[in-house]
Amino acid sequence: MNRLIISSFVLVNSFLSFGQSIEKSNDSHKKPNFVVIVADDAGWNDVGYNGSEIHTPNIDWLAKNGTQLNRLYAAPTCSPSRASFFTGRPSSRMGIVAPISDKSNLSLPNDVITLPQALHQQNYQTALFGKWHLGLNPSSGPKAYGFDYSYGFLHGQIDQYSHEYKNGDPSWHRNGVFITEKGHVTDLVEKEAINWLKTQRNSDQNFYIQLSYSAPHFPLQEEDKWKKPYLKTIKNNSRRDFAAAMSHLDYSIGQVLKALKKQHLDQNTIVIFMSDNGAMDKWIPGNQYQRRHAANDVLGSNYPLRDWKTTNYEGAVRVPAIVYWKNKIDHSLNQNYFSVNDLMPTILTLAGAKTIPATVEGKNIWNAIKNNDSIPNQQIYIRGHLQESIIEKPWKLIRTRHKNAPTVFELFNLEKDPEEKENLMQSHPNIATKLQQDLEIQFSKDAKEVNLGIE
Repeated sequence: MNRLIISSFVLVNSFLSFGQSIEKSNDSHKKPNFVVIVADDAGWNDVGYNGSEIHTPNIDWLAKNGTQLNRLYAAPTCSPSRASFFTGRPSSRMGIVAPISDKSNLSLPNDVITLPQALHQQNYQTALFGKWHLGLNPSSGPKAYGFDYSYGFLHGQIDQYSHEYKNGDPSWHRNGVFITEKGHVTDLVEKEAINWLKTQRNSDQNFYIQLSYSAPHFPLQEEDKWKKPYLKTIKNNSRRDFAAAMSHLDYSIGQVLKALKKQHLDQNTIVIFMSDNGAMDKWIPGNQYQRRHAANDVLGSNYPLRDWKTTNYEGAVRVPAIVYWKNKIDHSLNQNYFSVNDLMPTILTLAGAKTIPATVEGKNIWNAIKNNDSIPNQQIYIRGHLQESIIEKPWKLIRTRHKNAPTVFELFNLEKDPEEKENLMQSHPNIATKLQQDLEIQFSKDAKEVNLGIE
């Protein structure tokens, strides 16, 4: 029985037999369309609305006219964040705690219902443009997990022009068939998405499309026109190249927003913007890409948050995120603690689903987004390479495991100390003990074997 047959069988049975009821949306509107935009390695301080020196006018417009999710937590790296987003559960449950890299056969399991598969039950068209990174072969690509249309790259990092993976493997495809095209990834993703909206969308159906850009992930290969605005304001060449990638990304997002407006689709389309994880500090390519790319001594910025991609500190897991829905939600700075796991059940609720798959652990957070309602009993569990964390407002416990040294625990009050400077393990022993117990319960639910590769 092939993957598609298995997935379809599980999908039907999960909805008919094992579904869980979910809270209905209070809105009486018709079902919305969805455009989800995912930046790759954009840090907290890499968007203008968070005070960055980088110009992101289109992202800032979404922030000014939508709801800023000030505490959205993702995984420390890309594949885990994407796995959690598409399944509504911690990626560690599926053995994915690090990027899927090289020639790995790891992919999403067949017995978990994905967001695009669930949206099919609500008669949505689904399309993915850009990065997949949840299966490096066409047989484990987007089509196998519910996307009607897919275009972009299967791997993680790729050359922006040759579209090859760092070891030279092909990655660029349309609907699972490898193709060769000219152009920068950011431009190609934008153009394909706009073309799909114009010529391939079925106007009788709602749609869910996702633009998963490669920007601002290295290798940084931007034209001078994107660098020019920063010649006087950013002295470091590498940081300037990173800023250029963010500006290019922001321009592309603006073009997609214009296309929605031109086709009068902006009236009932929810736009979600987020980064898959926090920024990386530097890149040393070594033998990657046959040594044709120089190293980057400075990349993104998570200021004022602590540390970088791959850790469980705030700089890695607290990501810039926005929800925009014209005339349906007001501008606000939402301080609720949300998890990337919560987005799938929330989207399904808005799409009209009466049940969600039993494997989903996230919550429908729509009322918390729209009305700023508090979320009772909200715990966020995140497992990375060698760290795990559990968050329960305002507390965050981080466990760091070492191969040849004792395990280290850290406790932070995120409301008073968002920069995670003061470890409160000794001064709040009862809270620390309770969260340690909760973390161990979550850890015990994870897959017994996990990937530990580095992208």
